[in-house]
Amino acid sequence: MSATKYFATRLFSGEQFVQNVTFSVEDGVITAFEQGQSDNAIVLEGTVVPGFIDVQVNGGGGAFFNAEQSVNCVDAIAKAHGQFGTTALLPTLITDSVEVMERAADATAQAIKDKVPGIVGVHFEGPHLSMPKKGTHSEKFIRPITEAEFAVFERQDLGIKVVTLAPENVSACDIKRLVAAGVKVSIGHTNADYPTVLAALEAGADGFTHLYNAMSAFTSREPGVVGAALTDTNAWCGLIVDGHHVHPVSAKFAIDSKTRGKIMLVTDAMPPVGTDDMEFDFFDGRKVIRTGDRLNSTTGELAGSVLDMAGAVRNTINTLDVSYAEALRMASLYPAQYLGLGNRKGRLVVGADADFVVMDNEFYARETYVAGAKR
Repeated sequence: MSATKYFATRLFSGEQFVQNVTFSVEDGVITAFEQGQSDNAIVLEGTVVPGFIDVQVNGGGGAFFNAEQSVNCVDAIAKAHGQFGTTALLPTLITDSVEVMERAADATAQAIKDKVPGIVGVHFEGPHLSMPKKGTHSEKFIRPITEAEFAVFERQDLGIKVVTLAPENVSACDIKRLVAAGVKVSIGHTNADYPTVLAALEAGADGFTHLYNAMSAFTSREPGVVGAALTDTNAWCGLIVDGHHVHPVSAKFAIDSKTRGKIMLVTDAMPPVGTDDMEFDFFDGRKVIRTGDRLNSTTGELAGSVLDMAGAVRNTINTLDVSYAEALRMASLYPAQYLGLGNRKGRLVVGADADFVVMDNEFYARETYVAGAKR
């Protein structure tokens, strides 16, 4: 197959900005760079940056993974978020029955087999959570871990697997079993004390789900989950920068205090992303209502977001005083490294996947390409 060439007047490699370069793509991979504009190169109008990677995506384009576990659903979610620069994601199933979990696993496995663009694995956010920190999750489905859930988590056809759990309700032994099965264990929706979190990290947990939200707080005499998250040098933290989940001062404090490279932007996005929908059906007869760019359950709790990754980058730059380059890394390189994809994604270099976004001067996504193909 002959190479397709693209010309960028400005490109961010993942490390630095470069000017006036042509890059070649063959079979979805970047194969060469050359200075200047090559003949027959497709001109990309804007700043070309690595594609965004979102590890927590419940829905988009009107599709909701908990409502429909199918290849069509995850494809619709990926397409909706592709409009906003996301080139890889984990469709995320929040706390539900084991039967729904099994169908979600089947849909993910089939999507990966079918090479649905952007689907690289699955995130199970629950059901083994803390009742006091359940947030908007349905109380009736929160439960201890059993062999039925292990049978889902231990499947080897799901790509990258992330499981969010509360370590006070899942033993260190069970966390070790999950890690041994290739699961990335993320701590979230938890009221655990500091020693319990440290034990989970020692057992192999390496992430924290939506930092600050639905977790025990950092206080003078008890560091809690937040204290453990910010002081551990190895684990990654997802951060929702939508102006509702985390106050800008708290978000900036986390970025400034956490080991560089260990804070990644996530959306926790729900079905209205990419639509004008103002509500959707939720659990237990509830609805989720959209007010501007905020989502709340009819019982009052925040219920995910209508954030997209380009918006998360934009907010990080405009409200947190983070540089453009670092905000881009938080949306691409750092989540790629968290997922073990840092050798393929998160950078625009020879040998990397040709997943890239064309951004305008206001930090909006103009075009998105996955494996060199326009999304």
